[in-house]
Amino acid sequence: MAKKIKVVVKLQAPGGQATPAKGIGPALGPHGASAAEFCKQFNDKTKDQPGMILPVVITVYQDRSFTFVIKTPPAAILIMKELGLTKGSAVPHKDKVGKITKAQLKKIAEIKMPDVNANDLEAAMKIVAGSARSMGVEVEI
Repeated sequence: MAKKIKVVVKLQAPGGQATPAKGIGPALGPHGASAAEFCKQFNDKTKDQPGMILPVVITVYQDRSFTFVIKTPPAAILIMKELGLTKGSAVPHKDKVGKITKAQLKKIAEIKMPDVNANDLEAAMKIVAGSARSMGVEVEI
């Protein structure tokens, strides 16, 4: 018999550095799941991506056990890492904070492919380009 799902929690945590304190404990605690156990398992699985912000979907079951799926990092985080930026532009249509090449777009689109709603790499690249434009990054075509 399948376990009964109690709740599905979505949050973002830094790869290899998750702690029960920052948002994770308060998100899981009320549902009876062990935040410390989640952090241990999450950090083991993400030790190769230290500090990278990773979205995670945690399914908590009635018996207080849980499973989780780690998604690819948000496009904005990947764009900032690729270009060495600390943040996007406050006024994206006026103030540009950098330029992204087609090769860089392709690299990010390939990383995002499993989680993005696109049929091919070309469509995924357009989605990433849109994210880049909305954060004040000029897209080279």
